[in-house]
Amino acid sequence: MLKFVFWLLLLVNAGLLAFQQGYLDSLFPAAHEPTRMQNQLHADKLKLLTFAQVDALSAPASVTAPTTPAVPASAVTSTAGAAAPAAAPVAVACTEIGDFDAVDAGRFEAELAVLSLGSRLVRQVTPAPTRYMVFIPPQGSKEGADKKAAELKQLGVNDFFVIQDGSPQQWGISLGIFKTEDAARKHLAELNAKGVHSARVGPHGPDATRIAFRLHDLSAAEQATVQKVSRDFPRQQERGCS
Repeated sequence: MLKFVFWLLLLVNAGLLAFQQGYLDSLFPAAHEPTRMQNQLHADKLKLLTFAQVDALSAPASVTAPTTPAVPASAVTSTAGAAAPAAAPVAVACTEIGDFDAVDAGRFEAELAVLSLGSRLVRQVTPAPTRYMVFIPPQGSKEGADKKAAELKQLGVNDFFVIQDGSPQQWGISLGIFKTEDAARKHLAELNAKGVHSARVGPHGPDATRIAFRLHDLSAAEQATVQKVSRDFPRQQERGCS
């Protein structure tokens, strides 16, 4: 037993000696410090860093977004303008303007002659609602009208007025205006019964007709000209054709 222990200790000591002398490096990599330092690769390129340098390297690098070159506003406008197609002239299918009296209708038609619309300009004459007036014809002067007015009052007629508007009926006397001829003649009969025999019934108003114009298939330029001419006739309205 003692021999076995002796030889075991001898074998262990021999192994330790061989390991320390480096005889076993091929089987077991050297772990002691001098040998590891000798086996380092490119040790001369190692660089010691300060704490500040380590913090700087550990911070996330800021990413700079690529900048887009600014485009001048004028270039954008010109590009958009070039891309937009030119608007085609819009034709107006039908428009109607009126109602004119005979004098204004002649002026309006003459100013539109520059467009040479031909059959695209249609004149429409429509009868205007006619009213009827019971009246005594003009008395020639204010004195004559006042004298006739005094006679009417003596006959018990007080609903009248002396016409002083510069029309052909000036210094006549109006005894009432009615929507229908029958109503006017009925009133005339009542006046005759009171002794008024010089009264008459006649149409009331300077013109019994009105004139409208229908314009067809106008281009945008022609429509602009029509609107310009219409500004000279502010009382006339433009409307769509019914």
